[in-house]
Amino acid sequence: MTSAALRADNPVTSTYAALSRTVRDAGLLRKTPRYYLWTLGVLTAALGGIVTGFVLLGDSWLQLLMAGALGLVLTQFSFVAHEAAHKQVFASGPVNDRVGRILANGVAGISYSWWMTKHTRHHANPNKVGKDPDIAMDTIAFTEDQAREQKGFLSLIHRYQGWLFFPLLTLEGLNLHVTSIRSLFTGKPDTLRARINELVVIGLRLSLYLAVLFVFLPVGLAFAFLGVQMAVFGVYMGASFAPNHKGMRLIPADSKLDFLSKQVLTSRNIRGGWWMNILMGGLNFQIEHHLFPSMPRPHLARAREIVREHCAHLGIPYTETSLIASYGIVVRYLNRVGLQARDPFDCPMFHQLRKL
Repeated sequence: MTSAALRADNPVTSTYAALSRTVRDAGLLRKTPRYYLWTLGVLTAALGGIVTGFVLLGDSWLQLLMAGALGLVLTQFSFVAHEAAHKQVFASGPVNDRVGRILANGVAGISYSWWMTKHTRHHANPNKVGKDPDIAMDTIAFTEDQAREQKGFLSLIHRYQGWLFFPLLTLEGLNLHVTSIRSLFTGKPDTLRARINELVVIGLRLSLYLAVLFVFLPVGLAFAFLGVQMAVFGVYMGASFAPNHKGMRLIPADSKLDFLSKQVLTSRNIRGGWWMNILMGGLNFQIEHHLFPSMPRPHLARAREIVREHCAHLGIPYTETSLIASYGIVVRYLNRVGLQARDPFDCPMFHQLRKL
């Protein structure tokens, strides 16, 4: 990428309006409610099958298969909630909002308002230091400065965080639930009623879920079921969102880029065709999703062709790779960042040579 293409005032990279017109004229922003109704029907049938299997299996460790399946299905419901939040599902904004709240709060058990706030900030400033909440310091350090600042146990984790990333995702499901619920106890006074409504729905959903587990299963098996379901949910969610931006260009806090460059340079697409589109809930077309957040999932593949040609014409790098390769990129990137947590006089090469 040339330095000229990175300048915010470069007219070559200020052609998003023309691209948007091409996409709109191709009918790619038109809603596809039947696709989503079909998807929700399949997911509801799958959920019914899991409930049936749960009842038939009874006191059996085979229930853990049902737990894993439930984690997968709840993640798929979360994908549709994410799409409803972006107004991708129905033409009516309020209908999208209601569907998103039902799926997020009542089915997945995640606060819809918390997710919307966090995700909106991410879309506005993907991979921008200090602005994107998805690269804010947590258990994982996403920038070298974050890694340098940590001491003690977190510093130890950061040294090997690339290798630990996927094992840590087994706890991400629990983290998402806890963080979203905790967020509902804070906020502006004018959102109090909405937050109470979400707490009630999430509380009822969680109470019913736990009641079913601990009434129909022995205590040990119930805890195992819950653990497996949460682990699968966390790994599936994390493994679907991580390839999109991790290891892509970071935007310094004081820099400015035009919308097109900002979204394309920080996003990565995943190859794989229609089955990858289902597996990742459309997140595999991350570039197009960021350029046109309200575009329905079925239109993203066609939009990819238009966006790729547009970027090639402008000389803007368009990043696309396989799912496995993207995981390798994420692991290497996190390990490279984590090396900054080492003592500056702790030379890895010294330790390698000492073993010879």
